[in-house]
Amino acid sequence: MKTVMALQQVHPGKAYPLGATYDGFGTNFSIFSSVAQRVELCLFNEAGKEFRIDLPEVTAYCWHGYLPHVQPGQRYGFRIHGPWAPEKGHRCNPSKLLIDPYAKAIEGTVKWDESVYSHYCNDPERLLNEEDSAPFVPRAVVTNPYFNWDNDRPPGVPLHETIIYEMHIKGFTCRHPGIPPHIRGTYAGISHSAAIEYLNRLGVNAVELMPVHQFIHDYRLVRQGLRNYWGYNSIGYLAPHNEYSSRGQAGQQVQEFKQMVKNLHSAGVEVILDVVYNHTAEGDHSGPTLSFRGIDNAAYYRLDENNPGLYKDYTGTGNSMNMRHPHVLQLIMDSLRYWVLEMHVDGFRFDLASALARELHDVDRLSAFFDIIQQDPIISQVKLIAEPWDIGEGGYQVGNFPPLWSEWNGKYRDCIRDFWRGRDQILTEFARRFSGSSDLYETTGRRPYASVNFITAHDGFTLADLVSYNRKHNEDNCENCLDGTDDNRSWNCGAEGPTDIHAIISLRQRQKKNFLSTLFLSQGIPMLLFGDEAGRSQGGNNNPYCQDNEISWLDWSHLDVELLDFTRELISFRKDHPVFRKRGWFLGRPVHGSKVNDIAWFEPRGIQMHADSWANGLLQSIGVFLNGEAFRYPDLNGSPVVDDSFLILFNKSHENVRFVLPSEEWGSKWKKILDTGAGGFIGDSKVLRPGDEIPLKDHSMLLFRRLYEEE
Repeated sequence: MKTVMALQQVHPGKAYPLGATYDGFGTNFSIFSSVAQRVELCLFNEAGKEFRIDLPEVTAYCWHGYLPHVQPGQRYGFRIHGPWAPEKGHRCNPSKLLIDPYAKAIEGTVKWDESVYSHYCNDPERLLNEEDSAPFVPRAVVTNPYFNWDNDRPPGVPLHETIIYEMHIKGFTCRHPGIPPHIRGTYAGISHSAAIEYLNRLGVNAVELMPVHQFIHDYRLVRQGLRNYWGYNSIGYLAPHNEYSSRGQAGQQVQEFKQMVKNLHSAGVEVILDVVYNHTAEGDHSGPTLSFRGIDNAAYYRLDENNPGLYKDYTGTGNSMNMRHPHVLQLIMDSLRYWVLEMHVDGFRFDLASALARELHDVDRLSAFFDIIQQDPIISQVKLIAEPWDIGEGGYQVGNFPPLWSEWNGKYRDCIRDFWRGRDQILTEFARRFSGSSDLYETTGRRPYASVNFITAHDGFTLADLVSYNRKHNEDNCENCLDGTDDNRSWNCGAEGPTDIHAIISLRQRQKKNFLSTLFLSQGIPMLLFGDEAGRSQGGNNNPYCQDNEISWLDWSHLDVELLDFTRELISFRKDHPVFRKRGWFLGRPVHGSKVNDIAWFEPRGIQMHADSWANGLLQSIGVFLNGEAFRYPDLNGSPVVDDSFLILFNKSHENVRFVLPSEEWGSKWKKILDTGAGGFIGDSKVLRPGDEIPLKDHSMLLFRRLYEEE
């Protein structure tokens, strides 16, 4: 009845904000289209019956109208009447019900019927398909913006103190025995005390959630009995994905997401979203018409200049968003501000961020997108992390993003993997990556926390698989194992390694601890893939994007508790010692009155590395001294506090080595506190002195703390 009343009382409303905006009495609707000749708002009642009404006003290409009595929970969509001229880049088709790009909630998913396409799939001429898609596509939902945030405040974790945990909403919780079954795999599951207690005990203070924007399960995957598990296939940039809601899809997902953020914040954990603004789920020219394509194809997408019927593809997904268009930039900025202001998230990781920077062809550091971010008073103040590459020419841009940005440091990942698999000629780069990658970031005004360091991420092997498999095993993806990277940086227990099964297992465990220790003792922001701390395996699948099953989910009944305890202690140790998370760069000289350099590198003979040492490709072991006296930080009263000094020894070879402790100027007494060759942290050890020879097991590392004279 209210829907019928609404159809009889349509007012002009406002062009902005775009989308559906409920004000407590009615709802304003607005949608941008520069090519539309007429726009129908389609409202659906509980039985699914559709009511159509023309939006009465258009202001600056925004079609709008206000409907009294339209309440939260109202399902709706749009039909755009305009040109159908694919050869010119125009693909309007009013027989297709379209999702509002500004929808804050979306109900349902795509049911793959030919009517969701604007052409007939088997017609080589691509003739217009005028079958109604409404029964087969999701519907936008009017939402209630009101939520009791109480005294919610962002944790405000400084960048240099941030420890990121990359997590999948469903994969982390859906097998957790301490979470009630009906909320496993949902936002409410992450909100549960069992999940939050685990994060707190682990010691991470930020979760980076894999995509939670509404996404689509591709037709090809559905046909093969698979799903788009990762979610890098967005269709709604303001809507939390509905399948992660335990309460319902008619707006309840918004409230549930907010409660998750509120609970995480109360536990001191920030929320960073992995966002996919570079492309959409509509694919290439043969893909479905779900939203943007039917609204204003040439505005939203990068089209081929020589053939506007085709798309530019810098992402490998069939299309690329047109960052040159002001309304596309507006959509992205409105989305980002919404997630910060209304959903209270603390930052973003931008998938294939190089694609966002492309103005014409080349990646442009001063593109409109970066300029807008820089001047925005809201977005410029949250954490901004780039995945600094795409698949286009010149797309690998590690180190080239603007000063506000941190980056996934792919060079760190590759170097640390190469080091621990024993590659020669790697020591110089290892030293750079371990100390913060100054060669990449220092000259652009950035600091070590511009580097987000990681060994593994969702895209590739887990840590357990990295040290266990010599090749990928993606057979379950139904792509003849041609998908995923041919990762030649996995650990190879070949001819030079052990052959006894027990020795192999021991080596794999040691390598896990080597990787984890290197990660958490390096300068920069460490990022841990969920489950790596407890031995999660994907059976060698290094591209389980379509595996919404036990391959990808964390098996809580088979955690490697010993490795988990080690990781917890390692993270706690990092937090206790600021010398491992400096805000500034090492200078390689004495500072703050110290008699020795703030950082120094050593050969196994106990002497400092020199030019010939760095050039020696056969050198397999190296040590680094971190000077706590050169690192001063204020206590709660503002008084300067000096951190401990440490010596770390690394042996990447297949052979045991002996390492001589440096001369007395670097420390007169030392105590070993970590030995990956002996299993981890050492409860008590004897005092060692300069000149002592230290046995260093193959593929292991040692950490020593310099003792004060009175100790």
